[in-house]
Amino acid sequence: MASPYEHTKDELAQLLGNEPRYRVDQVWHGLWVENQDISEISTIPKALRAQLSERFESGLEVVNDIQSDHGSTRKWVFRLHDGSTIETVLMVYDDRVTVCVSSQAGCAMGCTFCATGQAGFTRHLSTGEVLEQVMYAARAAAPRRLSNVVFMGMGEPLANYKVTASAVRRLHDYRGLSARHLTVSTVGVAPAIERLAREGMPLTLAVSLHAANDETRNELVPLNRRYPLARLREACEFWLATTSRRLSFEWALIDGVNDTDQAIEELARYAHGLRAHVNLIPLNPTPGFLVRGSSPERVRHFRDGLLAHGVNVTVRNTRGRSIDAACGQLANVTNAKRRSIPVRSS
Repeated sequence: MASPYEHTKDELAQLLGNEPRYRVDQVWHGLWVENQDISEISTIPKALRAQLSERFESGLEVVNDIQSDHGSTRKWVFRLHDGSTIETVLMVYDDRVTVCVSSQAGCAMGCTFCATGQAGFTRHLSTGEVLEQVMYAARAAAPRRLSNVVFMGMGEPLANYKVTASAVRRLHDYRGLSARHLTVSTVGVAPAIERLAREGMPLTLAVSLHAANDETRNELVPLNRRYPLARLREACEFWLATTSRRLSFEWALIDGVNDTDQAIEELARYAHGLRAHVNLIPLNPTPGFLVRGSSPERVRHFRDGLLAHGVNVTVRNTRGRSIDAACGQLANVTNAKRRSIPVRSS
């Protein structure tokens, strides 16, 4: 049985067969506007609810539900129909409610400071499995409205391009989320960035940069060997020229690796021509990674150095670290390989 969110409205109408169109509208409204499980949609007859409940079911089974930050951060570990597990994080702020969703079970990118990358890749998620995470979080957030969806959970969203694009389109068209409220993060799949731009995808692009020289970035983000910084820059320039939407660079600060004065200069040069906003993220601890995150003093120094170069920069307020829900921590890693990263002098 598949998730009802796997289908467009026209596909759902076909599946409902001879039901009148207003029944389709009622089911659709219950699913997408009211965030209801099919069994809860009281506007349709009980017999139809039972019939649809037999046909459809959520592909997510909660195997762990933990909270931190006085309940404002919540992480679910979901088991999928084939036994694969993914993780989803809900973050409630004063001015917004954000869900961080996974696009893959595991990740094949192998970024050395990321728990998901250390755990390896299992499979791509389906459109329904991605959207189920969003709608589950929307129900959990009630009565607050879920305002932001970020594709920053497990997996590389642009390696699962078709599903990511489909999920973004449906959240835009069916939930009314604008490009400002839909963010896709990538470690730099350059051709896919250009494809997103050509197709006019309604989203904000965040590039996980972490180093602005190829030597260091090759170690931190192995995909850089395939799409080095010059090629990535071409894709970013194409994104800006085609969409006119700002992009951001994510930079996990690692002590002695990418928090040096030289790194400030390299990042400032790389970001400046692209008018990119830089999000600094103090590295979150992950198993098997020997290098530690930058000290608060070094984070401030790095931020101030970028500001002095005229770079728009913020330091991300890390949420969920205590429950392994922060950036780079998603995955229960066992037997992770220990990696050492060369330290660059400032």
